[in-house]
Amino acid sequence: MIEKEKVIVLIGPTAVGKTNASIELANRFNGEIISGDSMQIYKRMDIGTAKITREEMEGIPHHLLDIKDPRESFSVADFQELVRKNISEIHSRGKIPLIVGGTGLYIQSVLYDYQFTDTPGDEDYRKELEAELEKNGPDWLHGKLLRIDPVSASNIHPNNTRRVIRALEIYHCTGKRMAEFQASQSKELQYNAAIIGLTMDREKLYERINLRVDMMMTQGLLEEVKELYDEGVRNVQSVQAIGYKELYEYLDGLIGLERAKENLKQNSRRYAKRQLTWFRNKMDVAWFDMTDENRHSEIIEDISEFIAGKLQLKSNK
Repeated sequence: MIEKEKVIVLIGPTAVGKTNASIELANRFNGEIISGDSMQIYKRMDIGTAKITREEMEGIPHHLLDIKDPRESFSVADFQELVRKNISEIHSRGKIPLIVGGTGLYIQSVLYDYQFTDTPGDEDYRKELEAELEKNGPDWLHGKLLRIDPVSASNIHPNNTRRVIRALEIYHCTGKRMAEFQASQSKELQYNAAIIGLTMDREKLYERINLRVDMMMTQGLLEEVKELYDEGVRNVQSVQAIGYKELYEYLDGLIGLERAKENLKQNSRRYAKRQLTWFRNKMDVAWFDMTDENRHSEIIEDISEFIAGKLQLKSNK
């Protein structure tokens, strides 16, 4: 029997503290980090995606950051292919891959045997849906999916129009909902994986999200978004991300800046809730509660012990 490659996976909602924890774990286990975030792949979208800075990396190699122009599209299948290649390359260097992020479907596609090529498509119907999107907007299209496939609709943000269209297309072609296709995929892990989830008391998490949004605005999020806006980057996947969409509405003159900030906070809180629901329902996760900041070192120690035991790895500490 071929031995499966070892992978550490660190997941959790936005603002829970994955970045700091990932650096500590990578240092302990001689790791290289692969971003598991569907928006951090885009260049010049740093503040709004909470991308790790060069200083925060502490010299640890990071992969899948800044690999696409904001006008380019990027699919789950693209992500799966690139991450699996990264995993093999990292192992070839005698290091341990550490996937870190919050985009559930993307990470799941790597860990399990997702066969994207088997999923049927209909280009004419897709174009029809794109025309409907242009005419009626993302909420209308998401409502259409909600009526047909409420499970998928609850897991796909209305602004992720590409995935909304994909879910509608699958149903149109087969009469099956997207969840039924996902259920038929292999449940066996492709890797020897230790899947760690970070969680936190909801009130504290929401407080951290609100503070993070205020900090992003101070750091220049509006200027970052305005650069893309002024270049005419719109109606593409990248600027449908939370943090960009809300400020585009402000720049379009549809809402005031304070309303845009409040919308950004609210959408981020809702996203965090959806992330937690996804991870709890779809993956076999060992959860660690990060609420008590005074216990941070102790919790990292507990996580390290879990990883060492699960993957038979030695910790550097």
